[in-house]
Amino acid sequence: MNLLERNFPKLKSLSVVSPKFYLRPSKEVARDLLGKFILRFIDGEDPLLARIVETEAYEGANDPASHAYRGVTDRTRPMFEQGGVAYVYFTYGMHHCLNVVTGKKGTGEAVLLRAAEPLSGQQVMYRNRGLSSSMKPKLLLSGPGKLCQALGVDLDLNFHKLGHPPLQIMELKNDARTGAIKATPRIGISKAKELPYRFCLKDSDCLSRRLAPSGT
Repeated sequence: MNLLERNFPKLKSLSVVSPKFYLRPSKEVARDLLGKFILRFIDGEDPLLARIVETEAYEGANDPASHAYRGVTDRTRPMFEQGGVAYVYFTYGMHHCLNVVTGKKGTGEAVLLRAAEPLSGQQVMYRNRGLSSSMKPKLLLSGPGKLCQALGVDLDLNFHKLGHPPLQIMELKNDARTGAIKATPRIGISKAKELPYRFCLKDSDCLSRRLAPSGT
Protein backbone atom coordinates (compact mmCIF):
# COMPACT_ATOMS: atom_id res chain seq x y z
CA MET A 1 0.00 0.00 0.00
CA ASN A 2 1.45 3.36 -0.99
CA LEU A 3 1.46 6.60 1.03
CA LEU A 4 -1.69 7.88 -0.65
CA GLU A 5 -3.76 4.77 0.03
CA ARG A 6 -2.46 4.45 3.58
CA ASN A 7 -3.42 8.02 4.50
CA PHE A 8 -6.62 8.48 2.57
CA PRO A 9 -8.18 5.33 1.08
CA LYS A 10 -10.90 7.12 -0.87
CA LEU A 11 -8.22 8.65 -3.12
CA LYS A 12 -7.24 5.24 -4.51
CA SER A 13 -8.77 6.19 -7.85
CA LEU A 14 -5.97 8.72 -8.40
CA SER A 15 -2.48 8.09 -9.71
CA VAL A 16 0.62 10.25 -10.06
CA VAL A 17 0.97 12.03 -13.40
CA SER A 18 3.69 10.46 -15.55
CA PRO A 19 7.00 12.38 -15.78
CA LYS A 20 6.63 12.36 -19.58
CA PHE A 21 3.50 14.52 -19.24
CA TYR A 22 5.63 17.55 -18.39
CA LEU A 23 8.18 17.19 -21.19
CA ARG A 24 6.13 19.27 -23.62
CA PRO A 25 5.60 22.97 -24.40
CA SER A 26 4.00 24.97 -21.61
CA LYS A 27 0.88 25.74 -23.66
CA GLU A 28 0.11 22.07 -24.07
CA VAL A 29 0.77 21.24 -20.44
CA ALA A 30 -1.24 24.24 -19.22
CA ARG A 31 -4.31 23.04 -21.07
CA ASP A 32 -3.86 19.42 -20.02
CA LEU A 33 -3.38 20.26 -16.34
CA LEU A 34 -7.02 21.36 -16.18
CA GLY A 35 -9.02 18.73 -14.36
CA LYS A 36 -5.97 17.19 -12.74
CA PHE A 37 -5.44 17.34 -8.98
CA ILE A 38 -3.05 18.86 -6.47
CA LEU A 39 -2.38 16.57 -3.53
CA ARG A 40 -0.67 18.14 -0.53
CA PHE A 41 0.54 16.32 2.56
CA ILE A 42 1.13 18.35 5.71
CA ASP A 43 2.39 16.61 8.84
CA GLY A 44 -0.41 15.73 11.22
CA GLU A 45 -3.19 16.61 8.79
CA ASP A 46 -5.38 14.66 6.41
CA PRO A 47 -4.21 15.13 2.80
CA LEU A 48 -5.43 18.27 1.05
CA LEU A 49 -6.89 17.75 -2.40
CA ALA A 50 -7.87 20.30 -5.04
CA ARG A 51 -8.84 20.12 -8.71
CA ILE A 52 -6.99 22.45 -11.06
CA VAL A 53 -9.40 24.78 -12.88
CA GLU A 54 -7.19 27.62 -14.16
CA THR A 55 -3.62 27.83 -15.47
CA GLU A 56 -1.35 30.19 -17.38
CA ALA A 57 1.46 29.19 -19.73
CA TYR A 58 4.78 31.02 -19.76
CA GLU A 59 7.33 30.32 -22.43
CA GLY A 60 11.07 30.93 -22.21
CA ALA A 61 13.33 33.26 -24.13
CA ASN A 62 10.59 34.23 -26.62
CA ASP A 63 8.06 35.32 -24.00
CA PRO A 64 8.73 38.79 -22.52
CA ALA A 65 6.18 38.11 -19.75
CA SER A 66 8.12 35.05 -18.56
CA HIS A 67 10.56 35.16 -15.67
CA ALA A 68 12.88 33.13 -17.91
CA TYR A 69 12.96 35.81 -20.61
CA ARG A 70 16.29 37.21 -19.43
CA GLY A 71 17.88 33.83 -18.83
CA VAL A 72 19.01 31.93 -15.77
CA THR A 73 19.13 33.77 -12.45
CA ASP A 74 19.07 32.55 -8.86
CA ARG A 75 15.32 33.10 -8.87
CA THR A 76 14.55 31.45 -12.21
CA ARG A 77 16.92 28.49 -11.94
CA PRO A 78 14.06 26.01 -11.33
CA MET A 79 12.46 27.00 -14.65
CA PHE A 80 15.48 25.62 -16.49
CA GLU A 81 15.26 22.21 -14.85
CA GLN A 82 13.64 19.29 -16.65
CA GLY A 83 9.86 19.48 -16.58
CA GLY A 84 8.09 18.08 -13.57
CA VAL A 85 9.50 20.20 -10.76
CA ALA A 86 7.90 23.05 -8.86
CA TYR A 87 8.97 26.65 -9.37
CA VAL A 88 7.78 28.65 -6.36
CA TYR A 89 8.41 32.36 -6.12
CA PHE A 90 7.50 35.11 -3.67
CA THR A 91 5.92 38.27 -5.06
CA TYR A 92 4.72 41.67 -3.84
CA GLY A 93 6.31 40.89 -0.48
CA MET A 94 3.31 38.80 0.54
CA HIS A 95 2.30 36.03 -1.90
CA HIS A 96 3.80 32.76 -3.04
CA CYS A 97 2.98 31.42 -6.51
CA LEU A 98 3.23 27.79 -7.62
CA ASN A 99 4.37 26.91 -11.11
CA VAL A 100 4.87 23.58 -12.87
CA VAL A 101 8.07 23.50 -14.92
CA THR A 102 7.67 22.03 -18.40
CA GLY A 103 9.79 20.93 -21.33
CA LYS A 104 13.31 19.57 -21.52
CA LYS A 105 16.10 20.79 -19.27
CA GLY A 106 17.19 24.28 -20.30
CA THR A 107 13.88 25.21 -21.95
CA GLY A 108 12.82 27.75 -19.31
CA GLU A 109 9.06 27.18 -19.58
CA ALA A 110 6.50 26.83 -16.80
CA VAL A 111 2.79 26.87 -16.03
CA LEU A 112 1.37 29.02 -13.27
CA LEU A 113 -1.40 27.35 -11.27
CA ARG A 114 -3.91 30.17 -10.94
CA ALA A 115 -6.93 28.54 -9.28
CA ALA A 116 -8.29 25.25 -8.04
CA GLU A 117 -11.47 23.76 -6.62
CA PRO A 118 -11.10 22.49 -3.02
CA LEU A 119 -12.19 18.88 -2.68
CA SER A 120 -10.85 17.65 0.65
CA GLY A 121 -9.22 19.18 3.70
CA GLN A 122 -11.15 22.44 3.46
CA GLN A 123 -10.97 23.09 7.21
CA VAL A 124 -7.18 23.07 7.04
CA MET A 125 -7.32 25.37 4.01
CA TYR A 126 -9.54 27.82 5.89
CA ARG A 127 -7.15 27.76 8.83
CA ASN A 128 -4.11 28.25 6.60
CA ARG A 129 -5.76 31.30 5.08
CA GLY A 130 -6.93 32.66 8.43
CA LEU A 131 -10.55 32.63 7.31
CA SER A 132 -13.86 31.62 8.79
CA SER A 133 -15.40 28.45 7.38
CA SER A 134 -18.50 30.53 6.63
CA MET A 135 -16.73 31.90 3.54
CA LYS A 136 -17.74 30.19 0.32
CA PRO A 137 -15.39 27.31 -0.50
CA LYS A 138 -15.17 28.45 -4.13
CA LEU A 139 -13.10 31.44 -2.94
CA LEU A 140 -10.52 29.39 -1.03
CA LEU A 141 -8.13 28.80 -3.94
CA SER A 142 -9.42 31.35 -6.46
CA GLY A 143 -6.07 32.94 -7.23
CA PRO A 144 -2.39 31.92 -7.27
CA GLY A 145 -1.58 33.52 -3.91
CA LYS A 146 -4.70 32.10 -2.28
CA LEU A 147 -3.92 28.65 -3.66
CA CYS A 148 -0.43 28.63 -2.14
CA GLN A 149 -1.57 29.98 1.21
CA ALA A 150 -4.42 27.48 1.50
CA LEU A 151 -2.19 24.54 0.58
CA GLY A 152 0.79 25.66 2.65
CA VAL A 153 3.06 26.09 -0.36
CA ASP A 154 6.13 28.26 0.12
CA LEU A 155 9.77 28.47 -0.96
CA ASP A 156 10.58 25.23 0.84
CA LEU A 157 8.89 23.48 -2.11
CA ASN A 158 10.92 25.27 -4.77
CA PHE A 159 12.63 22.64 -7.00
CA HIS A 160 10.37 19.93 -5.54
CA LYS A 161 9.73 16.98 -7.87
CA LEU A 162 5.98 16.81 -8.34
CA GLY A 163 5.83 13.03 -8.53
CA HIS A 164 6.62 12.74 -4.82
CA PRO A 165 5.07 13.79 -1.49
CA PRO A 166 4.51 16.21 0.11
CA LEU A 167 3.23 17.88 -3.10
CA GLN A 168 2.03 15.88 -6.10
CA ILE A 169 0.08 16.36 -9.29
CA MET A 170 -2.43 13.52 -9.69
CA GLU A 171 -4.93 12.33 -12.26
CA LEU A 172 -7.81 9.90 -12.39
CA LYS A 173 -6.59 6.47 -13.40
CA ASN A 174 -8.82 6.54 -16.47
CA ASP A 175 -7.45 10.05 -17.24
CA ALA A 176 -10.98 11.35 -17.73
CA ARG A 177 -11.69 15.07 -17.77
CA THR A 178 -15.04 16.75 -17.99
CA GLY A 179 -15.79 20.34 -18.86
CA ALA A 180 -15.14 22.69 -21.76
CA ILE A 181 -11.91 24.68 -21.83
CA LYS A 182 -11.59 28.37 -22.66
CA ALA A 183 -8.37 30.20 -23.54
CA THR A 184 -8.07 33.90 -22.66
CA PRO A 185 -5.30 36.49 -22.37
CA ARG A 186 -3.17 36.22 -19.26
CA ILE A 187 -3.95 38.33 -16.19
CA GLY A 188 -1.93 40.93 -14.30
CA ILE A 189 0.97 41.34 -16.73
CA SER A 190 2.04 44.26 -18.89
CA LYS A 191 3.99 42.47 -21.63
CA ALA A 192 2.62 40.02 -24.21
CA LYS A 193 -0.69 40.35 -22.42
CA GLU A 194 -2.67 39.75 -25.59
CA LEU A 195 -1.52 36.14 -25.95
CA PRO A 196 -4.28 33.60 -25.14
CA TYR A 197 -2.16 31.62 -22.69
CA ARG A 198 -4.62 31.50 -19.78
CA PHE A 199 -6.69 28.32 -19.73
CA CYS A 200 -9.86 27.78 -17.69
CA LEU A 201 -12.48 25.14 -17.14
CA LYS A 202 -15.31 27.18 -18.55
CA ASP A 203 -18.03 26.11 -16.11
CA SER A 204 -15.98 26.33 -12.91
CA ASP A 205 -17.07 28.85 -10.28
CA CYS A 206 -13.61 28.74 -8.62
CA LEU A 207 -11.73 30.85 -11.19
CA SER A 208 -9.58 33.79 -10.14
CA ARG A 209 -11.56 36.01 -12.50
CA ARG A 210 -14.91 35.23 -14.07
CA LEU A 211 -15.01 34.73 -17.79
CA ALA A 212 -16.72 37.34 -19.89
CA PRO A 213 -19.93 36.16 -21.60
CA SER A 214 -17.94 35.64 -24.79
CA GLY A 215 -15.47 33.46 -22.91
CA THR A 216 -12.68 35.99 -23.32
